[in-house]
Amino acid sequence: MRKPAETSVPVAPAIAERWSPRAFDETATVSGEQLTALLEAARWAPSFGNTQPARYLVGRRGEPAFTRILGTLNSGNQAWAFRAGALFIGVMVTTNEKGEVPYAEYGLGLASENLVLQAVELGLIAHQMAGFSPDAVGTEFGLPGDAIPRVAIAVGSPADAAVLADPRRVERELAARRRLPLAEFAFGDGWGTPAL
Repeated sequence: MRKPAETSVPVAPAIAERWSPRAFDETATVSGEQLTALLEAARWAPSFGNTQPARYLVGRRGEPAFTRILGTLNSGNQAWAFRAGALFIGVMVTTNEKGEVPYAEYGLGLASENLVLQAVELGLIAHQMAGFSPDAVGTEFGLPGDAIPRVAIAVGSPADAAVLADPRRVERELAARRRLPLAEFAFGDGWGTPAL
């Protein structure tokens, strides 16, 4: 299902097509080449001073790492994410040989957006989640103290919204996308004064 963004001027296709569906096709897979492309896109994201704070835990459906990541998600996310072709946990590394890594969370965010946009480019869908247990991830995967899990991401192929079964989830999947208008988003002469 497509839900392209309604923009005042054209934007890059991957940006216009990106949204956060939950209806994944549980029969489809994420190939090794696709997985590599997703991680390469994330790897080449910008970061402050080229500190590269982003790391990913990853598993494809059917692999033990997938099951372990799925187990760290909250029950609401587990209810649909089990159908994804791959699950990721985005981790920010907060120190390096020079000390504290500045803007580590921002760097992970940039890398994760690259990953998600690459998914769209490949004809896949992606959904980023905050609903998981960072503590469980740390324990399950033996993360060091300076590696902090910040986001879970499900990637796979789209399915009909009906796979979600719960009428509220189906309705949310089919609902129109909404964003603030530009007049409330970008300001010029002062706060609240539209730039455009």
